[in-house]
Amino acid sequence: MTQAIVQDWTESNVLLKYDEHRDVKYRVYRDGEALFQEIRGADDSPIHTLEIPEGMKLDKSSYEVLLRYVLLDVIAA
Repeated sequence: MTQAIVQDWTESNVLLKYDEHRDVKYRVYRDGEALFQEIRGADDSPIHTLEIPEGMKLDKSSYEVLLRYVLLDVIAA
């Protein structure tokens, strides 16, 4: 299947906990019927790819909020 970009790579400095920050970049893309948010470190190292549930198409600010929660979860694991 061909990927369709919903939101191209966007750089973000994400506040985590206790004044910790993490520089990341993320993109949102559709692959077939599925929607994904791919998160990479500032050095382009893969961090996590999240499949966004059907019916949860968000606006740009909502993807930023989702990014923070995913990072907190991945870092805690």
